Amino acid sequence: MTGQEKLVSVWESCLRIFSELVDKKPFEIWFKTIVPVSLQDNTLTVEVPTDFFREYLESAYLPVIKSTLRRVIGPDAKLVYQVHPVKKEPAMVYPAANQQMPENKPVSINTYQPASNPGPFVFPGIQKVRINPRLNPAYSFENLVKGECNKMGINAGMSISEMPGKTPFNPFFIFGGPGLGKTHIAQAIGLEIHKRFPDLVVLYVTGNEFKTQYVNAVTVQNKLYDFMAYYMRIDVLIMDDIQELIGPSTQNAFFNIFNHLHMAGKQLVFTSDRAPIELMNFEERLLTRFKWGLSVELTKPGYETRLAMLKARCFREGVTVGEDVLEFLANKIRSNFRELEGALISLIANATLCHKEITCELAEKVTGNIVSEEDRDITIEKIQQVVCDYFNISKEEILSKSRKRNIVQARQLAMYMCRNLISNCSLSTIGMELGGKDHATVLHACTTVSDLMSTDKIFKQYVTDIEKMLVPDAR
Repeated sequence: MTGQEKLVSVWESCLRIFSELVDKKPFEIWFKTIVPVSLQDNTLTVEVPTDFFREYLESAYLPVIKSTLRRVIGPDAKLVYQVHPVKKEPAMVYPAANQQMPENKPVSINTYQPASNPGPFVFPGIQKVRINPRLNPAYSFENLVKGECNKMGINAGMSISEMPGKTPFNPFFIFGGPGLGKTHIAQAIGLEIHKRFPDLVVLYVTGNEFKTQYVNAVTVQNKLYDFMAYYMRIDVLIMDDIQELIGPSTQNAFFNIFNHLHMAGKQLVFTSDRAPIELMNFEERLLTRFKWGLSVELTKPGYETRLAMLKARCFREGVTVGEDVLEFLANKIRSNFRELEGALISLIANATLCHKEITCELAEKVTGNIVSEEDRDITIEKIQQVVCDYFNISKEEILSKSRKRNIVQARQLAMYMCRNLISNCSLSTIGMELGGKDHATVLHACTTVSDLMSTDKIFKQYVTDIEKMLVPDAR
C-alpha cells in the first residue's frame, strides 16, 4: 500500500467513525469539508478552509477527534492543521490542541528541606525540573503588523532576540493601553529566543501569578527557598502586567530575583498598562531599576496599520473580505488591535455560521455594540475647532490657502485626525471640508504627520495632546 493509499484509507476510517458520533448536519459542515494532506508516522496533517473553522472544530469536537485518531492511528496519534491560503503562498501551519507547546530543557535546581539550615560542608539536594515556558506559538513576530504605533517596540524586541541579555535593552519595559500588542511583542521575544537559543530557559508569567506563587510558597507550601531558586534559574524572564506586583514582601522577593538575574546577564522583559514613572505603590529601588534599560510606549494604531492588520488576519483565516468592508472596519474601530480583531472574527463567524455574504451592512450590524457613542460624536467640524484652539489660529486660516508653516502643519494634523478618528469618512470628504483639497493632498498630509511623529518629539506631543482633547480616554 502506497503512502497516499494509506492516507485515504485512514481518513475514510476516521470519517466513518465521525459520522457515527456526530449528527448528520454538523458532520456535513465540519468534517466532510476537511481534506487529508499527509500521514507521516503517527502525525496526520489535514487542510481546513479557515482558522476560525479550525478553532470552532477543536472547541466543539476535540474529544471526538482525539478518541477517533487514537482508535484509527494509535495512542500516539497527532494532528496538524493547514489553513488554506487565499493567495498563492505557503499555507499557515497550526498544531492541534493536543500537540506539545514550546518546551525548555530540564534544569537542575538546588533545594533545601523546609526550615533547614545546612552548614558550609553540607551539599543541598538537587532536583531536576522541567520549566514550562508558557509561550503561545501564535504570538510570533511573523504574526505582528508593524506600524508607527509599535515599530520601536518590535525593532527593539527583535534585537533582544538576537542577543538576549547582551543589549542595552535590559530590562525591556513595554507599556501602553489594553489591546495594543504588549503581550504579543513580549511573547514574540520569548518565542524567537527559544528558537535561536534552545538551551536558554524562558519563562512567561504575569505579575498576579508571581504574587500568588510567592504567597503560596511562604504561607501554604513553606518553600520560599525553592521559589527563589526556581526563578533565579531563569535565563529569560518575561513578566506581563507588572503593575499587579503589589505588596512589600512580594516586591522584596522580586527585587532580589531581579538583581540576581540582571547581574548574571539574563534578559528581563516587562509589560505594564502605564509608564514606570506612573506605577503606584512600588518601591523606589524597583522603579529605578525598571528605568535602567529601554522603556517603549505602544500607542493606538493609525488607519494604515489597522487596515494592514485586518488584511493580514484575513489571510491567516483564509477568507476573502472586500476592500470596502475592511476600510469600514478600519475606520469604525480605532481603539486597539484586540477590538479590531474581535470585530473581524465576529464578522467572519456570522457569515460562516449563518451563510451570509460579508458586506458593509453586516459589518455595521456586528460592530454596532463595539463603538462608543463618544466616538460617534467626533466630527470634522469638532476636529477643526479643537486644532484651531490648540494652535491659537482661526477657522478661516486653517481653511485658507496659506502656506505658512504653522498653518500648514495645523491643517495636515486636522486631516490626520479626521482620517483616524471619524468612521465612514472618505479622503475626498475630508479634503473638501478642510479647504477644498483633493484626496491625494489628504493622503500626503496623513503620511507627513506619521513621519513627523516618528522624528519630532514636540510634534508628536501636539498629536497626543489633541487626541486626548478629542478622545479623553486616549493614552
